This record gives sequence, structure tokens and C-alpha cells, in this order.
Amino acid sequence: MKDDAAIKVALVGSGGWGRQHARIFSSRDDVDFCAIVGRDPVKTSRNAAQYGAKPYTDLLVMIEKEQPDLISLSLPNQGHYETTLQVIQAGVSLFVEKPLVFSLQEADILINEADKRGLFFGINFNHRYAKPVVLAREAIHAGRLGQCTFASWRFGGEGASSHPHANLIETQCHGFDTLEHLCGPIEAVSAEMTDATGGGFRTMALALKFSSGAVGSLIGTYDSSYAYPDTHRLEIDGTKGRAVIHDTVKKYTFHPAGSEIGESWEAGYFNDSERSFHQSMDKHVDAMLKAFLAGEQPPVHARAGHRALVIANAAIRAYEKGERVKVETAR
Repeated sequence: MKDDAAIKVALVGSGGWGRQHARIFSSRDDVDFCAIVGRDPVKTSRNAAQYGAKPYTDLLVMIEKEQPDLISLSLPNQGHYETTLQVIQAGVSLFVEKPLVFSLQEADILINEADKRGLFFGINFNHRYAKPVVLAREAIHAGRLGQCTFASWRFGGEGASSHPHANLIETQCHGFDTLEHLCGPIEAVSAEMTDATGGGFRTMALALKFSSGAVGSLIGTYDSSYAYPDTHRLEIDGTKGRAVIHDTVKKYTFHPAGSEIGESWEAGYFNDSERSFHQSMDKHVDAMLKAFLAGEQPPVHARAGHRALVIANAAIRAYEKGERVKVETAR
């Protein structure tokens, strides 16, 4: 039974990862999942019926008829800008998928237009809500790692896109966001990239400098496979210990410096939610909706998407110039 004060939520785009948005919002008692907007009327009607929502093929008609409190957007990666701007100009709060956009000029417009209207504007960097990432952040804030000395991020799988820097912008944005979430601001970057397999710069290796004095590395690729064990690995070393995250949600380990004995976390037999990458988004949505109801800013504001794009652009300039590039200060 829905809460009488349920938040009225509509979804734009229900293909691919949008199905996770639909699953989550339609299953919550505190949400009135009212509508799905899509391009194909047949597919949109079928998807809407599955989740008990009304189908629309016109965004502005849906907004006028349904008057949603919040619109969630999950669109093809290079098709975010125009629809997101339409929602903002209609004055509706929103929650969007990463990447924010591919162009910094477009990112600036979206952030500024939303700010002018005082809109709630969140972005789904759900890696922050994976149990191993939460445990690593807790260990860092408790001082268990001491002073951070280096962080190493590796994340690779398959992908295809017409954009030459798709992997860097649409996938490694998770890396930039998670690294800064755990280790603080990145202040400079150097880069090597390769287009040896065709289809743009599908593989890259970055060297990072954090404002804290720590250094880091990021290796990203679309020339690998998500089927490989440890396709994602994040290691953070400090003067007092080391934390390692395997496959985002699979395993977390911590070792104190000088000790062969450490501690580890892996989801238990019945703990399906913590071992599921998909359900890290459930936790993010839970925190996001609590903030929305309380009249607070999103736990992950769209500015985080702007920030990831700033770092990606610095990496592109570093590769093109063959030199170390300073990263602009966060907004």
C-alpha cells in the first residue's frame, strides 16, 4: 500500500539500466511511480504496464498531465543533454544517470540552469554505496590507513561508442568520483591512451596527484571483459594500512601496516543485497529520496558528474599535449 504522502516519480527511458530505475521506484511504498516516457510507443506501453505506470512518448505532455515531484532519467549515454535541459526548464527536480554529459559547456548550462531554479539535482554514482566502498571510507575516516600515499583504480570491460573518449567519460567517471570520495581532490593528471584496436581511445593509463600529496593511477579499457574475475580493483595504501576493493561489491580487505594478518568482508550466504551491484543503486535511491523529502541537497549532487567531466577533460588535454595538466578546483 502506497504512503499517502508518496513522492510522485516519473522515469524517462526504461531500456538497459533504466530497468533498474523502474524496478526500484515501482517497488517502494513511499513512491507513486506514475509514468514512463519513451520514444517507441509499443515498447513504452509494454514497459509501463510491467511496472504499473502510464506510458508517454512526449516528455512535456507527461509533465503537464502527471505533475511529478521528481523525474528520473536513464537515457543513452550521449543523449543526456537536451532531455535533461527540458526537465530543468520545466522546473522539475531530477535524478540522472552518469555521465552527466560529454561536453563541459553543456554540463555548465545544466548545473547553472538547475541552480537558478533551486532544483534538487542528483546523479547516480552508485559505486559510493557498495559495501566495500562504504567500509573503505569508514576505515579512512577512522584513521586506520593513516596518511594516504597512493590509490590505484583498474576497471575494464567491453563497450562500443562513436565518441573517441567514451570509456574515459562514461565509465571511468565512476573511478574519478570514487577516488575523490575516498582520497580527496585530484589536482593534476598525466595520461597515455591508445586507439590501437580502433573505435577511439578505448584504453588509457593515467597518473594522478591528489591535493593531499598522495599519488594515484587509473587504468580503464573497453578492450577487456566484464566476465573476468577482478575486472575492477581499487587499492588504497596509507602509512598505517592498506584497503583493497574487489569487483566493487565482491570483497573488501584491510591489513594494518607490517601485519600478515588482516580482515575481510564478503557477503554472507543470505546477504543477496550486498553482493549485488544492481542493489547498490537501491541504497543510493533510499538516501536520495530521504534527502528529497527533508528538503536537503542530494547525497550525490549532479556537480559530482560535472567534476568527473572536468577531470576527464584534463586527462584528454594531458594526452594531447604530452604533459602534466592541472585540474580545475571543484565547483
